[in-house]
Amino acid sequence: MNLPLRDRKIDVFFAVLFSAFTVTSLISDLLPTVGVDFSKPSGNFFVNSNYWYAHDADPLFMHPPDWMRIVTGLSAFVYMPFYVVLVFALLTGRNWIQLPSVIYATMIVTLTGIVVFGVEFFGDPAFRTGNPAKFLAFNLPYVLVPLLLLVRMRKPLPFTRPF
Repeated sequence: MNLPLRDRKIDVFFAVLFSAFTVTSLISDLLPTVGVDFSKPSGNFFVNSNYWYAHDADPLFMHPPDWMRIVTGLSAFVYMPFYVVLVFALLTGRNWIQLPSVIYATMIVTLTGIVVFGVEFFGDPAFRTGNPAKFLAFNLPYVLVPLLLLVRMRKPLPFTRPF
């Protein structure tokens, strides 16, 4: 028997965060994937949001190489639908979400944590921000939250006992 949602406040916390991730995947990752140019300011709110982020925190994002467009494409077309399913599963206590959550968290840590952070800190200097603190402030939550979800999903039947 699963615990009621009121006794799983951590799941409400995750549901709120992954709802926000759904929105950021739609706004941030869809545009570079489909090739929208945000290398200069625009009258479009979404283009300006990406320009502001890329200009101030992530030059690699402003002129993404093909491999980066694959990473943003995964976020826009794979992770975003997963977030919707994850939020539903968290709020309704569906234990079947455990394995997909582990797979998702592993992918995020590998692609974002290793590849994107590796380029920022060890890759081509042309793609470095010059402001690692700003880069981390924007991007670290996208790695830490999946890692926390991994910890949350570590036990069999995660919704049957308190965290």
